Amino acid sequence: MSTPLTPGAAKKSLGQHFLFDPAILKRVANAGGSVEGKTVIEVGPGPGGLTRALLDSGVTKLIAIELDDRFAEGLALWPEAREGRLHVHHGDAMRANIPELLAKAGGESPAMIVANLPYNVGTPMLVEWLKADTWRGTMVLMFQKEVALRICAAADDDHYGRLAVLCQAVTRPRLAVLLPPGAFRPPPKVDSAVVVLEPLAEAERFDDLNNLEKITASAFGQRRKMLRAALKSLPGAVEALQASGIDPTRRAETLTQMEFRALTRAWRGG
Repeated sequence: MSTPLTPGAAKKSLGQHFLFDPAILKRVANAGGSVEGKTVIEVGPGPGGLTRALLDSGVTKLIAIELDDRFAEGLALWPEAREGRLHVHHGDAMRANIPELLAKAGGESPAMIVANLPYNVGTPMLVEWLKADTWRGTMVLMFQKEVALRICAAADDDHYGRLAVLCQAVTRPRLAVLLPPGAFRPPPKVDSAVVVLEPLAEAERFDDLNNLEKITASAFGQRRKMLRAALKSLPGAVEALQASGIDPTRRAETLTQMEFRALTRAWRGG
């Protein structure tokens, strides 16, 4: 018999919206492929619905990072925590040293990340994880549907922007599960979606995300402007357009992933 979920109402200040339907939770847990025998990191487990689904799906090591005192303390009492399968880290995921947590738990790298992320911190967390080294494997992440569409968008799509370019530089994202507000307690005001981000092969990745982030921030910061105007505030970026063979009268949303890579290489001078 499964351990009862840890009780506690959602806190609006932490962007909490909980899933309780076992069938949905099982779909989310395995949306990126079977987790059996895997090391998985979960952020914001809350009362433990997805935590339970992951454990029941055969995860070998589950590292749950929880900021909320109530849930961190409750999860630490689960039998799997005493047995060593579940490791609860009470703290802020944005400040957590995940390689250190993996080593402490005896987990294997690359580790999957499977999480119903708090909506107020989901995007900055994703950007940090994109920059991670060998510890990060496939990510299965819940976002507001609007954010999910932005992650998966292609050039010339209305949702295409900085987030799509950064995500697709190192992963292959896809929409896996769509969920209406009524699936959650309390229900959010918008639809939600699970995105699976599978790491690209090393030869396909563009690893200079720091400079790509600067280029895309400027290019999309004034997305209705031509690139020569949008990039003017970034020293050397307009010259990099010419060096990379990109028409300066184009707009950011028309550039493909490969063109943004070429522009970044030209701007950094190599």
